[in-house]
Amino acid sequence: MRNLGIICLLLALSGCSSLLFYPERGLPFTPERARLEYRDVTLATADGLKLHGWWLPVKPGVEVKGTVLHLHGNGGNLAWHLGGSWWLPEQGYQVLMVDYRGYGVSEGEPSLPAIYQDIDAAFKWLDDAPEVRGKPLVLLGQSLGGALAVHYLVEHPQRQRQLKALVLDGVPASYRDVGRFALGTSWLTWAFQVPLSWLVPDGDSAIGSIAQLNGVPKLIYHSLDDPIVPLSNGIRLYQAAPPPRVLQLTRGGHVQTFADPTWRTVMLRYLDDPRHFDGLRRLGEIPNYPKSPVESSENPQ
Repeated sequence: MRNLGIICLLLALSGCSSLLFYPERGLPFTPERARLEYRDVTLATADGLKLHGWWLPVKPGVEVKGTVLHLHGNGGNLAWHLGGSWWLPEQGYQVLMVDYRGYGVSEGEPSLPAIYQDIDAAFKWLDDAPEVRGKPLVLLGQSLGGALAVHYLVEHPQRQRQLKALVLDGVPASYRDVGRFALGTSWLTWAFQVPLSWLVPDGDSAIGSIAQLNGVPKLIYHSLDDPIVPLSNGIRLYQAAPPPRVLQLTRGGHVQTFADPTWRTVMLRYLDDPRHFDGLRRLGEIPNYPKSPVESSENPQ
């Protein structure tokens, strides 16, 4: 969600949902640079657009455990978000990555609510793919992609029943609140953050929908250090989400979660049994987590 301060200022001044999106045309590289097997795929939307995607098959000799639909954030295109899922094929998960309308080499221009047709096209492609049949399906939504996923799933409850799990990473709970935060980080807009943020369209925000995701196991990652979508967003989504759900706090920048092998391991262990796995806290301990006062007193140095 780069350049979010400028984007949110424009949003506030215009109220135009299309300014939530910051697409980059073209593709600077392909998964081949990461030594990944892949194939280009074309998806058709209900309103007649052609979208581009990458299919990342499981590495040869590895058992297929399931399929991950990866919905990326609002900036760049597929190439810039490969870091979210490049590691999954060697762990037994085949991946479909999709560029929304107007991103990369996909046709059209991004806007709400039209972009939900892109998510629908991805699900329909998976419905028809022989490699997917009979395998568990996981939806990974990062940043804006996670917010879009939550709203889409509430509007399409039949899709909820297809999912083994929903994994959210650095997702804004409220477009308006994140807009207010961004406006408050610049001296140019600080004084206007409250009135301007109320002009940001917020009807599709995840916080308004996630309570209706009953029965879908949810793993919610959020970094303590996120400079773009504050930690309070992840906490609010966790509190509003019906069980089963888990909040996993991480460290690092915005949606840089899977650069750390610790958090990759967490997701893999979680997907083994999303409804019952409770070892996240211990598994997720890393050295720079501050100790609580109780822990410090019990373990004097």
